[in-house]
Amino acid sequence: MDTSRDMPTVEQSLEVLSEAIGKATEDLSTVRTRLDQERFEIASRNTSISRGVVRHAERIVDHLRQADDELRQVLKDLTERE
Repeated sequence: MDTSRDMPTVEQSLEVLSEAIGKATEDLSTVRTRLDQERFEIASRNTSISRGVVRHAERIVDHLRQADDELRQVLKDLTERE
C-alpha cells in the first residue's frame, strides 16, 4: 500500500497553515475587542471574576506562546531552504 499519496505536500501544508492563521487572526481580533470591553466593565464596576477565568487565561497564553514558537520555527525552516 502506497501511503505517499495520502501525505500532504509542503505547498498544501503551507496553504492550510495560511488559511488557519487567517481565520485565527479574525477570531483573535474579535476576542481581543470583547476582552477589552469586559476588562473595562470589570474595572468600572469593581466586580469579581472566578479563578477559573484566570486558569483558562493562563492556559491560553501558554498555548499562544507555543504556537508563536512553532510559527517562528516554520519561518526559520523556510528561510534556511534558500
